Amino acid sequence: MTCCMMNADGVLAMSTTSVSAEEIALAAHSLGEGLRQLDLSVPDVHCGSCISALEKALSALPYVRKARVNLTSRRVTCVYAEKTEDGAADPTGIIAAINGAGYRAHLFTPFAAENDKTRNQLLLAVGVSGFAAANIMLLSVSVWSGADAATRDLFHWISAMIAAPALVYAGRFFFRSAWNALKHGRTNMDVPISLAVSLSYAVSLWETAHHGEHAWFDATVSLLFFLLIGRTLDHVMREKARAAINGLARLAPRGALLLAPNGSRRYVPLDEIVVGDEIAVAVGERIPVDGMVVVGESDLDLAIVTGESAPVAVASGVAVSSGAMNLTGSLVVRATKLAKDSLLAEIISLMEAAEGGRARYRRIADRAAALYSPAVHLLALVSFLAWGLIGGDWKHAMLVAVAVLIITCPCALGLAVPVVQVVAAGELFRRGIMVKDGSALERLAEVDTVAFDKTGTLTMGSPRLVRVEAADEADLAKAAGLAVHSRHPLSQALARSVGHAGTPFERVSEIPGGGLEAARGSEIYRLGNEAFACGAILPGSTVDSPLSEVVLSHNGAMLARFFFEDALRQGAQDAIKELGSTRFETLIISGDRQSVVDNVAQVLGISRAMGALTPRQKVGECQKLGESGHRVLMVGDGINDAPALAAAHVSMAPATASDIGRQAADLVFFNDRLDAVPQAIAVAGRSAALIRQNFALAIGYNVLAVPVAIAGLATPLIAAVAMSTSSIIVVTNALRLNAAATRSRAGRSPKPAESGGEARIA
Repeated sequence: MTCCMMNADGVLAMSTTSVSAEEIALAAHSLGEGLRQLDLSVPDVHCGSCISALEKALSALPYVRKARVNLTSRRVTCVYAEKTEDGAADPTGIIAAINGAGYRAHLFTPFAAENDKTRNQLLLAVGVSGFAAANIMLLSVSVWSGADAATRDLFHWISAMIAAPALVYAGRFFFRSAWNALKHGRTNMDVPISLAVSLSYAVSLWETAHHGEHAWFDATVSLLFFLLIGRTLDHVMREKARAAINGLARLAPRGALLLAPNGSRRYVPLDEIVVGDEIAVAVGERIPVDGMVVVGESDLDLAIVTGESAPVAVASGVAVSSGAMNLTGSLVVRATKLAKDSLLAEIISLMEAAEGGRARYRRIADRAAALYSPAVHLLALVSFLAWGLIGGDWKHAMLVAVAVLIITCPCALGLAVPVVQVVAAGELFRRGIMVKDGSALERLAEVDTVAFDKTGTLTMGSPRLVRVEAADEADLAKAAGLAVHSRHPLSQALARSVGHAGTPFERVSEIPGGGLEAARGSEIYRLGNEAFACGAILPGSTVDSPLSEVVLSHNGAMLARFFFEDALRQGAQDAIKELGSTRFETLIISGDRQSVVDNVAQVLGISRAMGALTPRQKVGECQKLGESGHRVLMVGDGINDAPALAAAHVSMAPATASDIGRQAADLVFFNDRLDAVPQAIAVAGRSAALIRQNFALAIGYNVLAVPVAIAGLATPLIAAVAMSTSSIIVVTNALRLNAAATRSRAGRSPKPAESGGEARIA
């Protein structure tokens, strides 16, 4: 029997003790050649040492070929052989190995509804420790000011009573992690933190009980407060990275209306649809699985595939992709793929794979954890034994050991990165740019190539009428009278351009994939593509035109042509010019027609432009650039751009992007100007320099402070003050970014307005 429970992150999970080999076999999927892949959720993973411990434990299994831990999603991907030399492999050993390493594991359920309890608990812990630290610090000021013995003891006891529950509640994140590591014969960065906090409280309590002059409750709780801030920031940033994939999952219907051979209809869950099933898709619904239209005609919004806002006509015999929105007519679709193999699932898997690659960008502190913890423990132990054996004063030896543990606390090292990210994020926000991923600024500072999507990124994604051929005022009125009856983007653009309702038509019908038709007596007026309006493509038409075209006809004879284009985003030319002047390579990767893409590239001065790309091909181009040594910034807006946004070294999207595009991007800019891109790169470059300076300051602090602590010249209080001072220095250095940004804004002259507010691309 399978037992279900809620894990620490609020996700419904199977109990690890009840998952059978059969259940694991069903959850795993075949990779061919006798290999299977199993995805497991491991909610307790939080640092680089956790990753090392898990990968080491799994790699020790003889049938495991590859194990990868995704720190962002707390997910373990394990590739294992179905058979070994000794017979069939037992996949339950994978979960047993994870449990043996001290971590919980359960079968991974994509897109389960999450209630982030860990984030809420961390925020409460920050509040509790901050409140306790502030109150203890107020009491300590009185003690430092020369309170008499009785008052001093009273304030110390009050401080002890405030600190005790704060340490138990707020310190449990470090204590549980440290105990779990020690219990399984390993160490991590939480072990010295837990020792320093516990020992400094114990020594302070001893001093208070024996009427000592000094206690260090303020140092103990303040230390915990600073550390919790860093851990909370890290947790929140990692959780935000999951929003894009969860948003994509919401595009997929939960089920579909299945048509039985006898004509009956019943609603079935998505995973019960098999190849060959016929599904009814009503107007306003999304296609549930990849398939072929067998009955009906309609227009589909294929933005998820091409990024184009213009609907595409489909009819019987036309292949359709999952996730596409049915706009104008009812359809019957025959499934050609299972839900797990359809296009939407493929896009999601591309994003998962790209996100997994980001786990390689670990904090320097995480990578140093394996060396840091043993070194700190050894220093504290040597100091304790040396002072105890040589000096004979074991109490003083304990104080020296505690001072070493506190003074070597990696608070400044831990703040070196996030504090700069917070300051830089604030500066970018003032420029109308939002940073969603804390590591994005680090990666943005490394880019040397900027890849742009076209529609909605280099252009505004809103067509407008730019040219009219062979039309008088009466023809314009008739075209507008037809256009107001349609929600097609080109019809809406035509109606807006004319500016009035136009000639009224009583009966107007919209032909999917064609256009609008109206009858006035024996006269037939049509507005749509040339083949529909005139019955054929007329001589002289240009198939490769960079402009979209609508034709008005009367009884099959053309009356007028209307040409539409998209407007360049404001600042696009300035942005491309500025990037070129700073030696960044720029290119376009788009799902639009090649002729349209080439036209935009020519206007902007971009030498390399690729059109008609699928989501997978966009990912492939980003990966090719990465493999050739380039660091790519992908700037896109559509659902079809989401995998490329996730696969690129770093990504950016405008606020006008689709929900999925915004969620997948690391940065989002809210103004209409594209020069937000070079501005963000400039801020990222300055923040990277400050991060390096902060690391140098933090390391330099330890080089100077550790010998002082070992020599017994620093009490725990002095150690805590020194540790806090190093943190203040790091924060102050980070604030220099604001000063530099202020000078930069003051020295920048306002940009002249572009003609008409928008630049034309043809």
